[in-house]
Amino acid sequence: MSSQYITVRETAQILAVSEKKVMDLIESGKLQAYKIADQFLRLKRNEVANILSTGEVVSENISHSYTPQERVRDFFYFNDFYLVALIVIGVLLYIIFFTY
Repeated sequence: MSSQYITVRETAQILAVSEKKVMDLIESGKLQAYKIADQFLRLKRNEVANILSTGEVVSENISHSYTPQERVRDFFYFNDFYLVALIVIGVLLYIIFFTY
């Protein structure tokens, strides 16, 4: 069962716009946002569906190129723990098997 409230990110995906555009819609009063526990911004799913059906929001074609350098940087950023662990295990195995 889906929730009555959705996040800004989910709203952006439904409307096919950026999260900044969703925040702009909230600030302009076209969308009503609610705070849950005084922290998290949520929007009502039916209000988002209504604004989508009225056609007030124009979809954005958001496309960012993802260069090979960025892919490599992200790989090392998100997998650094595993890479360090692999190196440590390799060094320990070398010490165990080849130092005696």
